[in-house]
Amino acid sequence: MSTKLSIIIPCYNSESTLETTLKSVLNQEFQEWEAIMVNDGSPDNLEAIALKYVEKDTRFTYFKKENGGLGSARNYGIKKAKGEFILPLDSDNQVTENFAIDAMSIFDKDQNIGVVYGNAEFYGEKTGLWKVDEFSLDKMLVHNYIDACAIFKKSLWQKVGGYDENMPYQGHEDWEFWVSLAELKVKFYYLDKITFKYYVSSTSMSKSFTDEVILLNQDYIVKKHSRLFYDHYCQVLDYPAVLKRNYSNKLKSKKVIVDLFCKTFFKFSLFKTEFDNF
Repeated sequence: MSTKLSIIIPCYNSESTLETTLKSVLNQEFQEWEAIMVNDGSPDNLEAIALKYVEKDTRFTYFKKENGGLGSARNYGIKKAKGEFILPLDSDNQVTENFAIDAMSIFDKDQNIGVVYGNAEFYGEKTGLWKVDEFSLDKMLVHNYIDACAIFKKSLWQKVGGYDENMPYQGHEDWEFWVSLAELKVKFYYLDKITFKYYVSSTSMSKSFTDEVILLNQDYIVKKHSRLFYDHYCQVLDYPAVLKRNYSNKLKSKKVIVDLFCKTFFKFSLFKTEFDNF
């Protein structure tokens, strides 16, 4: 059987959840897959669980590396992937039975689609529906509302250089990745159904995000993609043509772009700029 979909499962301190994640992979309807588990220097005993599934089904493979963070583990696994499509799956989440088969049908019908994503169901210390929405660049540039558990073409990962491993803090690599794809004008497809189950616990990575972590990562993303932020928000805010012309060079400054972004959406200024006179 050929491999069309590569499921990348970074593992760290997930001994208690990994088995349910791997069971969800086995239980899916789509069969042309491989699952690549990447032990990112985890101190627990998840390896025993991983190797049990390697013995159970040859479509599972297992690798162990020094700890490098979530983005590093995903990149490591994707480099080894044989599939045309990639599905990152955290080792405490569960893919639904029909997500992959639905996504493949969508990709087959429209070759221009680069990413398929959907809603999630919370489980663990929180229950309920996580309903997202159609892709919106406006929303994506302000915050990430699409989880990493989506299916995308591996060729797109190659075009943007993979997940950024140089962010100030771990945890927002998927946001930066989506912004990078948006910059390439990749077409996102919203599948309005539950595509995975999202585990919530007091030890989840997102629970460790402080205001400083969020702000530093936001600042990094805005600076890295300053051209996209500038071009998009000049259109959205409809600045007069003369203003755009007179200050186009100054707006290329990363400092000014960050300030404009903060004033527009968060109502505060980080720097004194010529825009304060308008």
